[in-house]
Amino acid sequence: MRIIEREQRTAEQMIRIYCRYKEGNKELCPTCQQLLHYAHNRLEHCTFGEQKKTCRNCPIHCYKPEMKKRMREVMRYAGPRMIFFHPITTIKHFIHK
Repeated sequence: MRIIEREQRTAEQMIRIYCRYKEGNKELCPTCQQLLHYAHNRLEHCTFGEQKKTCRNCPIHCYKPEMKKRMREVMRYAGPRMIFFHPITTIKHFIHK
């Protein structure tokens, strides 16, 4: 699996956890769908391509301030819970980090 695809899958898993357990939605709400689409688009057009590191360690911050704030909120909530919902993804993320 390509690095970009793995990062997209990780972002989607985190957004789904946030939307379901923090916001109480069974399906992605329009706001979370918009964030997911934005995240996938940013990753697909990443300047570093397959040599990219995690976004946290990237020298170029390509998210608009509002989207960056929303993604940070999602990651703060979903990040610690990822080990319970997606343990393999979490381990791979920390190895890649």
